[in-house]
Amino acid sequence: MVWSSSLLRFGVFASLGAGSQAAYPTRARPSHAPHSTKSASSAQAASSTLAGSSAELPSTLAASSTGTASSTQAVFPTPAANNSQGTNNTHSAYTIQDVYDTTSFFDGFEFYSGPDPTNGFVNYHDAALANTSSLAGYASGGVYLGADFTTMNPSTPGRGSVRVNSKKTYTKGLFIADIAHMPSSSKSGCGLWPAFWMFGEGGGWPNSGEIDIIEGVNSATSTTFTLHTSAGCSFSQGNCNAGNGNTGCGQKINNAQSYGAGFNAIGGGVYAVEWTSNAISLWFFPRTNIPADITAGNPNPAKWGAATGSFSGSGCDIDKHFNGHQIVFNTDFCGDWAGQVWSTDSTCSSLASTCASYVAANPGDFKEAFWLINSVKVFSPNGSGTTKRDVTPHHFKA
Repeated sequence: MVWSSSLLRFGVFASLGAGSQAAYPTRARPSHAPHSTKSASSAQAASSTLAGSSAELPSTLAASSTGTASSTQAVFPTPAANNSQGTNNTHSAYTIQDVYDTTSFFDGFEFYSGPDPTNGFVNYHDAALANTSSLAGYASGGVYLGADFTTMNPSTPGRGSVRVNSKKTYTKGLFIADIAHMPSSSKSGCGLWPAFWMFGEGGGWPNSGEIDIIEGVNSATSTTFTLHTSAGCSFSQGNCNAGNGNTGCGQKINNAQSYGAGFNAIGGGVYAVEWTSNAISLWFFPRTNIPADITAGNPNPAKWGAATGSFSGSGCDIDKHFNGHQIVFNTDFCGDWAGQVWSTDSTCSSLASTCASYVAANPGDFKEAFWLINSVKVFSPNGSGTTKRDVTPHHFKA
């Protein structure tokens, strides 16, 4: 593949809140990964008017999510004010609540730049540094969240990357993410730990629950749909408080198009999560099989058929164990999951003795380690279920 060296100018990220100092609980991960109880001690949601920058971006951004060719020479505009509030686009079950896309994404999300509580070989950038490093912006009709793929042997804490969380929190609703590209690498994903997930901070993690929508490490070819809760929540898939919430309960999505390079090869697709008092369900739709009602902006899960994964039953009071969730996208390297299982992955361990040494010495392998998000849409019954966040979260997991 030929990589472009086009110059790209980033615009302004609007209205990002000031940073704060706090303790941040360790991010949980599925049962096959060990857990660390270490916590970070700082976080920052940067603010400022961002200057232009120039950088190389992957040539895969030359094609938009609809397949229409466009130049890798791109201008990243200042996000307009989010005008999705009060929209009356409804169907029998849901009302559109929020739309995060190229008109509004960076108005509704903030950057985390504290230490990684999962001990990853990663340096999460604030908004200003993400801008000057060309790791965040708008490209090919989508929201670009990237990772550094040029720096050889970056200093501690590790390779530059981005993680963002929604300023609003949500309790129940329908969450639909149209994603054109997710992080992968030229070496089977080795070293990567990307995630699209939601969690609540109320009462300290995991008392308000966590929903992992997309998550995997290293040479994984599919994602795992996982829940983490406090004690007293079990489904047929297991105890969601297993390992004090660190293990959780999960369902592997056995579809090679659902994750990583397989997902990117088909132009991505749509992940939808319906969260009600009775069930938390997930659907994955490849790009060529997205339901017409989603495309039309009037989604109706009742018409989608069986969910790709679902948790329901009398063993868990969902309303008690899940509330006040932020939406999160991040790309981690190594750490307490990808790093710990490195030696057991024959594909990856053949590349280097440790995950961190491989990630440090092979920046070019991570040109594909980026999210390209067409939109995230939140639908709520009768328009309820959200809380405006005006400050950096006090308990921000990484």
